[in-house]
Amino acid sequence: MNQPILYRHWTASLAPKVVPALATSTVLILARIWNANGAQHSIGDASVMGVLAVGAAFAGNALARGENGEPVAAAVGFTAAGTFALAGVAAYTDALPLPLLLWSVATVLAYVLAYRHWRNDKRATTAYDRATTDRRETQHHVETVEVIRARAAVETARAGGDYATALAAALTARATLPGFDPAALTAAGLPELPVTERKDA
Repeated sequence: MNQPILYRHWTASLAPKVVPALATSTVLILARIWNANGAQHSIGDASVMGVLAVGAAFAGNALARGENGEPVAAAVGFTAAGTFALAGVAAYTDALPLPLLLWSVATVLAYVLAYRHWRNDKRATTAYDRATTDRRETQHHVETVEVIRARAAVETARAGGDYATALAAALTARATLPGFDPAALTAAGLPELPVTERKDA
């Protein structure tokens, strides 16, 4: 059975690749807007972001420890900690080079983590495709064998039926020949043939 061929638009393939840069850029832009609206050199605002960053990092560390750790939740916690730290520094400082440096580091780290996820997802997709292909080929082989077996059975039955029909026609034709005598054939040493007794009405 033919499967439909689906083509993904190039934007669908490109969208996941720009998400990490888009996320860190959004944080940087919002932090600079906050900086222009009173957060520059504000100890209180910087303290709030620092407390949030430390709390998120502590939560991520707690979730990552132990045998029953939650990797996804831990990753979310560490990501939130980095986001709060970047936003706090970018909002507090007046110069732009330090926020840009932190944005660059955060973007690189985001792509490193995203690449690991993309690689695992690609491996899982490849393994699934291979298993599906193997299962489809196995089923196709079984179907082919069953079709051949069914055709052979039909041909055998048809050949047997044709042979029986031909044999019956030959016996009937021989019995109607003039001078046919089954007793003479038996006396000559030939195998005895069944004789149909005719009952006169």
